[in-house]
Amino acid sequence: MMGVLIAIVVLLFWLAHLTYSLIFLQADASSVWTYFHVAVQAYLYTGLFITGHDAMHGLISRKQSLNNLFGWISSLLFAGLSYQKLRTNHYLHHQFPATEKDPDYYIRSQNFFVWWFVFLKRYATIWQFLFMAVAFNILKIWIEVPELVVFWIVPAVLATFQLFFVGTYLPHREPHSESMQPHRARSQRGPHWWAMLSCYFFGYHWEHHEIPRIPWWQLYRERDKRKGEVPA
Repeated sequence: MMGVLIAIVVLLFWLAHLTYSLIFLQADASSVWTYFHVAVQAYLYTGLFITGHDAMHGLISRKQSLNNLFGWISSLLFAGLSYQKLRTNHYLHHQFPATEKDPDYYIRSQNFFVWWFVFLKRYATIWQFLFMAVAFNILKIWIEVPELVVFWIVPAVLATFQLFFVGTYLPHREPHSESMQPHRARSQRGPHWWAMLSCYFFGYHWEHHEIPRIPWWQLYRERDKRKGEVPA
């Protein structure tokens, strides 16, 4: 029940802030508030994807139909992504982390931008571009193009950057030390508030791979257990 409630809250916050930004704000490059709202919306986009991610692991509800529903909605709203493709690739990522069989890993280069480009390319589909094109042309009937670009498109792109950097690049980049085994993953350091702000505790990546049945909002507890701050 808590998983469903949290998923609904994330979705509603994303929708409420996006609606507010598109209707009541102007894309003014000289205003600090424009950058503030872009940052907020990007963070909410990240939460949208994390919700879809938890759905892949069956962590939102005990009913698989509800997990699929939240996963499908979250993926579609994020950027017209295919939930089925995301789920298939994510299972492979957990089976073969940071290897040539891992669709999220790029074995040929550790360069951030090269890896990020390949990462995005692997998830792009023609249906995604068609969906986004149709949605854009419908929305611009009521919303001006600058606002659509600044408050709808730019935050989604920034969120992909955040998700890739914190949830893929930092945890799985080389060199792979002994402490990263058996998942070839590391966890970020620092206080929990920073882990929440940086990517909804998804930086606690070793813990996620070790116990993938733990929802994002409980990962900090597993991090504490691993560090020995609370009894295991």
